[in-house]
Amino acid sequence: MAPHDRTPPSDASSAPDASELVDFAVDLTSQEVLRRAQVMAALGPDWDPMEVLLGEEAAYDLLYSGLDAEQQRLYDDLVAAGVLPSRGDGRAAA
Repeated sequence: MAPHDRTPPSDASSAPDASELVDFAVDLTSQEVLRRAQVMAALGPDWDPMEVLLGEEAAYDLLYSGLDAEQQRLYDDLVAAGVLPSRGDGRAAA
């Protein structure tokens, strides 16, 4: 046992009753509010979630654009297997 752990009593009469429950609760509300405030402060006032989402979609379109026939076949197989989400009409962007 680690030094900070209490050694269980060897005498059963001095052991606490196992049927007694101890109420243990931790309220993390204030820490969560602080964490969220710090995240928003780090993002800054100019952060636009819709712009970020549109940028990510444009990046995915670019990533899957200009595929040759073999790459397109592999892309279609990955979409059919559920590894990649279907995009647009089910074909990679041209």
